[in-house]
Amino acid sequence: MLDLFHNKILICSLVAWLVAQVLKAAIYAVINRGIDWKRFIGDGGMPSGHSATVSALAVSAGFSCGWASFEFAIAVIVAIIVMHDAMGVRHETGKQAQLLTEISNILENLTNRELAEENLKLFVGHTPFQVMIGSSLGIIVALLFFA
Repeated sequence: MLDLFHNKILICSLVAWLVAQVLKAAIYAVINRGIDWKRFIGDGGMPSGHSATVSALAVSAGFSCGWASFEFAIAVIVAIIVMHDAMGVRHETGKQAQLLTEISNILENLTNRELAEENLKLFVGHTPFQVMIGSSLGIIVALLFFA
């Protein structure tokens, strides 16, 4: 169990995620003039915590195991899949949730009755820019970590 605390790849990836989440909450607070504590652990938003994590993972694997290693290859493929998914299916899901919430609110106003107990999650996926910034953040964290 103590070996986990010495796993540089794991620690670097988690630090990249933490930095992304703190930045995400701070950016949200500045734009919306208030803190939403869910943004510290929530999905979606700027920058992409998923992209930061998997990019740091891939670069850390490259530094630790070698750029031609099996570990680096797996980490790169996982990073590509995660970032593609964040921009694709998950981003579209967030847009659909926003539309459904708007429709639900209109219907609730027209009928004077509540249709849903809670709104759908709007922050689900990422724009390509959010993924790019998250990925860049992960790479920077890994470069600093292994410098």
